[in-house]
Amino acid sequence: QVQLVESGGGLVQPGGSLRLSCAASGNIFSIDAMAWYRQAPGKQRELVAATTATTSSGTTNYADSVKGRFTISRDNAKNTVYLQMNSLKPEDTAVYYCNANILNGLRRLNNYWGQGTQVTVSS
Repeated sequence: QVQLVESGGGLVQPGGSLRLSCAASGNIFSIDAMAWYRQAPGKQRELVAATTATTSSGTTNYADSVKGRFTISRDNAKNTVYLQMNSLKPEDTAVYYCNANILNGLRRLNNYWGQGTQVTVSS
């Protein structure tokens, strides 16, 4: 089995920073794309940031609303993806989900979701 476990959410004041982490574990052969999504109350889940950076030549992309404030990165040796969030705004309040395309030990490619971590930006 493969699991994604997020951590790092919490309550922060506007203008503050948080760093989310998502660690993949289990029967993993390799990990392709990794991404962060978020879902605010009453809204659809949306893509925040994604990376295909399995090597230094990989690519990243961001939602327009977070460009210049959020940075996605990954540590392939640790099967972990991070989301550094700076200059947080109240509209960033949401449950943040990790997502990854993982080739398991049986060489089957599946898409996985984490359980989500709450980020609340409020004074």
